[in-house]
Amino acid sequence: MPYLLVILIIMMAEYLLGVVVAVLNVLEADPALPREFWWWYEPDRYALSQSYLRDNTRFGLLIDTVGTPCMMAFVMFGGFNAVDQVARSHGYGPIVTGLIFSFLLLAGTRILTLPVTLFRTFVMEARYGFNRTTFGTFLLDQVKAGLLALVLGAPLLAGVLWFLEEAGSFAWLYSWLLVVAVQLAVMFVAPVWIMPLFNKFEPLGPGELRDAIEGYAREHGFSLKGVYTMDGSRRSTRANAYFTGFGRHRRIVLFDTLVEKHTTPELVAVLAHEMGHYRLRHIPLGLAVSMATSCLMFYLLSLFIGNAGLAAAFGMQQVSVYASLVFFGFLFTPIDAVLGIFGNALSRRHEFAADAFAARTTGTPEALIDGLKRLTVDNLSNLTPHRLHVALHYSHPPVLQRIAALRAQAGSKS
Repeated sequence: MPYLLVILIIMMAEYLLGVVVAVLNVLEADPALPREFWWWYEPDRYALSQSYLRDNTRFGLLIDTVGTPCMMAFVMFGGFNAVDQVARSHGYGPIVTGLIFSFLLLAGTRILTLPVTLFRTFVMEARYGFNRTTFGTFLLDQVKAGLLALVLGAPLLAGVLWFLEEAGSFAWLYSWLLVVAVQLAVMFVAPVWIMPLFNKFEPLGPGELRDAIEGYAREHGFSLKGVYTMDGSRRSTRANAYFTGFGRHRRIVLFDTLVEKHTTPELVAVLAHEMGHYRLRHIPLGLAVSMATSCLMFYLLSLFIGNAGLAAAFGMQQVSVYASLVFFGFLFTPIDAVLGIFGNALSRRHEFAADAFAARTTGTPEALIDGLKRLTVDNLSNLTPHRLHVALHYSHPPVLQRIAALRAQAGSKS
């Protein structure tokens, strides 16, 4: 069958590309510590970062090497049809049956990948000093995430299925508009209703740091709802900072691990970088790109809804809209990969621009450079990734490129 052959080729090509890129990335790792990090990375910790890279790469390749043949066998030997027969056995209409079909697939995937997640969290991450998650917290996170998927995902999927079943030739457009509306709504409610389900947020206490952040925001006319700390240390030693909300409701969120490890000038520079994304309109542009991508996806999906040849390739006894949604995902994989390359390139360009904004508005590019270095060392980040790995997977430029750009900017002003 042509569809089956195409799907198997896509799956195998995706696997082989992943192997090649992963191997190239490990081979690119330079055992000699780059000069820029001589006073930051202790030799033993730099060697540990490369060990972390190798262990994660080997583990990822093992999972892909086992998972790809299993998925190919599931496709070839009628696994999807077996799930479909269970879903249809309850005798409901196409929308409820589609929800059951999707639930069974997602539940099966979560169960099969749970050992992988457990090993990565409690063995790999713990081995390198990152994990602080208890098994109880981990289990509770899984339950909460599953319930959120049901509460938010099931109605959305039901709406999409209803449009695709009932709305005729413009069903793809209505489905896309529904998805966009839900995504935007979630962006507004997430800081208030969803994120607090997983973490505790507290206003940053008075002191030098809050004064410096609020002073910078006032100086540059940046309205804030508040500055908060988040208990990221409950789960990991990794550090981060981000903005949530829009307009007057924007909030700054700092991981407590970030506050513990960084100086006030570094933290102000990191947050100035995040503010740069807002000032330079990267957020709405990113949303527009995401919406355009999903619009293209829904239009292409409309060309394959109810395709008997595609259903037959997956061994289905009956054609259905809900199964077509899943099967189209296999065909969309190479398109998604290409779009991802361009999306990552745009994101990296935005990161350079936000770095430049932070350096210009704080007047201290060295503070941002020091902050980037400290984050890199604390996270055991790879200093010399392969360019193909960067193109496929990096939404942020490699740290040495960011530092070089910041130094070039500082030099051009001197």
